[in-house]
Amino acid sequence: MKYLKKLFALTTTLALVSALTACGGGEAAPAEEGDAASADVVYRTLDEIKESGTINIGVFSDKNPFGYVDENGEYQGYDVYFANRIGEDLGVDVNFVSTEAANRIEYLQTGKVDVILANFTVTAERAEEVDFALPYMNVALGVVSPESNVITSLDDLSSEDEIIVISGTTAETYLTENYPDIKLQKYDSYATAKNALENGNGVAWANDNTEVIAFALQNEGYEVGIPTLGSQDTIAPAVSKGNSSLLDWLNDEIVALGEEQFFHADYEATLVDTYGLDYEDSLVVEGGVTGNE
Repeated sequence: MKYLKKLFALTTTLALVSALTACGGGEAAPAEEGDAASADVVYRTLDEIKESGTINIGVFSDKNPFGYVDENGEYQGYDVYFANRIGEDLGVDVNFVSTEAANRIEYLQTGKVDVILANFTVTAERAEEVDFALPYMNVALGVVSPESNVITSLDDLSSEDEIIVISGTTAETYLTENYPDIKLQKYDSYATAKNALENGNGVAWANDNTEVIAFALQNEGYEVGIPTLGSQDTIAPAVSKGNSSLLDWLNDEIVALGEEQFFHADYEATLVDTYGLDYEDSLVVEGGVTGNE
């Protein structure tokens, strides 16, 4: 009798585990031996996205002109223009998911989005947690400050000066690693960082040079005293680690779009009013091929 009870309990447990496994959504990314974190990453394959009829793409909602919500509640901007073309060529609807810099990786790893298109700068550290597709834009860091006190060199800052950064950005990482003595004011969104600068809460704001140049052009009384800080980097789409089917499709898509000069058209539709034509060729990457290759 004791044996039968144990057998029944074991059978019930196995049945329950099987049922729970069958009900699980998405696909678990394959984990390497000893890599517990990878086992928790979930994603939808290319076929699953197509079957669902919708792709979830993470974009900024407050970073004009790259990703923002207009007065009609519609997503607009350089990244959004690209996202819409992805949906069109996949034959699915695009569900835009508003993201902030600090949660881009989290949104991929938890399956909240399938793709991140939110000015995501490619770095070696990030590439350990997500898979980057081919690049579609060049970027460096820059520093904007009030015209009354233009910051042209970080070496000139006093011990009391503070630089505004956004958490989870390459600006935060770069300054922490290369200027550990500089005090940082950290904010979660572009809107709060801009407000902080406008309210005089910091002497300058360090961010992608495309963003700070746009801010200075759109707001009187500010100047980009440091247009290039650190190395020249690229911006690329990102997918969950291990999602090879979606990554391969995105790479093929970027190469194909390069043949029609899609990203130049994207720039002229969304960025030219901010930057003019002078920046176009230096910022745009076509077909995933940068000038360094």
